[in-house]
Amino acid sequence: MKRFEPEAVAIAVNVLRQQLSGRVETGAELRRQHANTVTWLDNQPPDAVVFARSTSDVATVVRIGAQYRVPVIAFGGGTSLEGQINAPEGGISLDLSGMTQILEVHAEDLDATVEAGVTRVQLNQYLRDTGLFFAVDPGAETATLGGMAATRASGTNAVRYGTMRDAVVSATAVLADGRIVKTGGRARKSAAGYDLTRLLVGSEGTLGIITELTVRLHGQPERVVAAVVRFPTIRQAAETTIAAVQLGGLGLARIELLDAMQIEAVNAYSKMNLERQPTLFLEFHGTSAAVDEQFAMFR
Repeated sequence: MKRFEPEAVAIAVNVLRQQLSGRVETGAELRRQHANTVTWLDNQPPDAVVFARSTSDVATVVRIGAQYRVPVIAFGGGTSLEGQINAPEGGISLDLSGMTQILEVHAEDLDATVEAGVTRVQLNQYLRDTGLFFAVDPGAETATLGGMAATRASGTNAVRYGTMRDAVVSATAVLADGRIVKTGGRARKSAAGYDLTRLLVGSEGTLGIITELTVRLHGQPERVVAAVVRFPTIRQAAETTIAAVQLGGLGLARIELLDAMQIEAVNAYSKMNLERQPTLFLEFHGTSAAVDEQFAMFR
C-alpha cells in the first residue's frame, strides 16, 4: 500500500505539467521502461515520468515531490542490476538522460565537467583527439556518469584506475527539499571541511540527485596487451590474482575471474568455445617496453 495520499500523485503530476510543459508522460509502456527491465526483479513502474533538461528542472520536480510527499526516483541509463529505479510504492521517475552537455574539459588538469546524462562512451568519443580518456568502465555502454556516481560503479578497470569513488572530483546535486548544492572543487588536494562529494557518491539518490559532476581523466596508454589464463582450480586463480595485485610494479589495468559455470554461460550466449575451466582475463596498459616487462613478470 502506498504511504501517501492517492490523489497526491495526480495533483503533483498536474502541477508538473503546468511548469514543465510537454515533458511529463504517463503512458503505460514508457512507465514500464522506467522500472527494472534487465534482471529477474519485478517491474514496478512509477505513476509518471518527467524528463529533465537542467538542474533547475530537477529542483522543480524534487520540490513539488516534497510538497505533495510523492516519491521521486532518479533515472539515468536504466542499466543497474539492483532495482534502484523501481517504484515499489509509485511516484515520479525523474529521467536525466537528456542532460548530455559536456560543459568543460581541462586537459592540462586531467578533468572534465559534465551533466549527469552524459555516458562514458559519449565522453570518451569527445576526448578521442586529446590523448585522454575516462577510465571507469562498468560494461554497459549506455551507463550515464550521474548514475554511475550515484551507484558508485566500478568495472573491469578498477584495479588500476579505481572506481567512481576515486573518479568524481566534485558534484552539483539537488537535495530532498529542492535546494541546489555544489560539493568540493577542482583542486586535487584539499583538507577543508566535510567531504560531501564522497557522501553523495554511492548514495543512490537518497541524499541528493546528482545533476553535474567533475570527473578525473587519464592519459591514453601507448600500448594495451590482453591475456587469457586458465587454471585447474578457483583457488589457484585467486592466489595468482593476489600475488599479481600485491606486486606493485606489475601495472595491471584489468583482471577478471570467471569460473567454469560462467565460462559455460559465455559459450552459450556468445557462441564461443572456451575451455570450461576457471579463467583469468587480464589487460596491461603502458609503454611498449613497460607492457612487455609487465607481461613477462606476470607470466
